[in-house]
Amino acid sequence: MAKATPSDNSGEMETVTSADGTEIWYERSGSGPPLVLVHGAMIDRSIWDIGNVRSRLAEQTTVYAMDRRNHGDSASSDDASPDAQIADVVAVVESIDEPVHLLGHSSGANYALWAALRTDNLASVIPHEPAAPPDEDIKAVLKETMGKTIALIEEGQNEQALSMVVSDFAKFTPDELTELRSSPAWDAHVDIFHQTLLPELGAAAEFDWWNLKPFEELSTPTLLLVGSESPHKGLAERLDGMMPNSQLATFEGYGHAVHLVAPDRYTDEVLSFISEVD
Repeated sequence: MAKATPSDNSGEMETVTSADGTEIWYERSGSGPPLVLVHGAMIDRSIWDIGNVRSRLAEQTTVYAMDRRNHGDSASSDDASPDAQIADVVAVVESIDEPVHLLGHSSGANYALWAALRTDNLASVIPHEPAAPPDEDIKAVLKETMGKTIALIEEGQNEQALSMVVSDFAKFTPDELTELRSSPAWDAHVDIFHQTLLPELGAAAEFDWWNLKPFEELSTPTLLLVGSESPHKGLAERLDGMMPNSQLATFEGYGHAVHLVAPDRYTDEVLSFISEVD
């Protein structure tokens, strides 16, 4: 498995054992209230180093940037199911001896949200565009994109395959894609994508992501983050109308990965919310 590329501001590497015995690694840095970061699909914890997002957050919090199973430094597992991934997040959160702020992006936001239903050790949850189950239009795009992606992978063109998925399905803006491709971790992301995308998509398709009723009872302070130009904001917007203690922050003019291109605005929003909660 490809390993995360070390950043210039590397923290301490630590590990926790998940419920099924899988070793989950995270990088701890900074000082202040604990903040766990959960990356999305096809990448690893090094995504948070683009634009120095992690180091900015670490100026005011103790950051725990975890690698999801089958990504980065965490162990490989044949079980890529949402239940296993959620249990991994819970394991990291419950290894910390005080209430945690929990931030996840894309599919990482899904796992953060559902983890919030399974642990009491949270000060807040900050889902950044949880990946919504696709509607019919998105299903058509996904089917077409996946067909082309599989063909590229079979031809050994993994980098082109990742670029296609990120631009055509994840709908990163051109600026967001440029930032991702120019990062030192891009090569590792290409390898991770090749190894993890199809198993994770298959497992996630079996999970009932639209069973949102439990969130009507979730009183944990929640900040839902979306980009105004992203096609993946629907689930967060729907949750904002259901959750009793939530607020929605919209980044006008940005897509699915605002943290890559506007890290100052992004981290200011997150840190301001954490300060309010604490």
